[in-house]
Amino acid sequence: MLLHASGLTLQRSHKTVLDNINIKLEAGQIITLIGPNGCGKSTLIKVLLGLETADSGNIQRRPGLRVGYMPQKLNLDERLPLTVDGFLKLAKGADKQQINHWLKRLNIEGLRSLSVHGLSGGEWQRVLLARALLLQPQLLVLDEPVQGVDVQGQMELYQLIPQLRDELGCAVLMVSHDLHLVMAATDEVICLNGHVCCSGHPDQVSVDPAYLSLFGAATDQQPTIAHYTHHHDHHHCLDGHSEPLTDTPAADKEHSTHG
Repeated sequence: MLLHASGLTLQRSHKTVLDNINIKLEAGQIITLIGPNGCGKSTLIKVLLGLETADSGNIQRRPGLRVGYMPQKLNLDERLPLTVDGFLKLAKGADKQQINHWLKRLNIEGLRSLSVHGLSGGEWQRVLLARALLLQPQLLVLDEPVQGVDVQGQMELYQLIPQLRDELGCAVLMVSHDLHLVMAATDEVICLNGHVCCSGHPDQVSVDPAYLSLFGAATDQQPTIAHYTHHHDHHHCLDGHSEPLTDTPAADKEHSTHG
């Protein structure tokens, strides 16, 4: 096991951000966190990586665990002249051979001498991914990896992630809003809204009647993309705890896997 977290709880300004979160990551596994904005996905990532500290709970990491982290945002001072090659050389432990390898593997060799400040959204995301891959990580953490990327670029990147998992033999923990797009690229989906609302294998979820009632079946015109609107049999109160709804349809209760 690479990482095992149990009972993670975190409060900010009297609001519960994370409530009794449990998660396990094994080598070769891809887990995707989904949920609405502000539901605690990025915070959970930071807690798991030790960048923030939970109020309670326990995290066990494999000794010497190598982590490649692609943050949701990385703002660089535009007054600092910096090429893609120079930016990658700043990564801890980066060497020329590895930089050359990942620039070629991610098909961004042509960006090497360009300024990082002039890159498109898709180009910048691939540069950030290259940076995360430089240490040959055992755990690859991707926080909204397709942010600012067009639809075609999103599909290409999600198709790439399982390939990278296979090449490195690593685990992948990914944050996404695009449930349909990540279906084929993940082993487990965890829906987070302060606590774990539901989770399961994407193949099982995708044929579940409750899932189809929310997202609909794929069509020729729209084979993989749908807006994420997840419904639950409970609601969240201002102080962060949840209470059951009294008018939840029976079908949703029967087919849901809420925690």
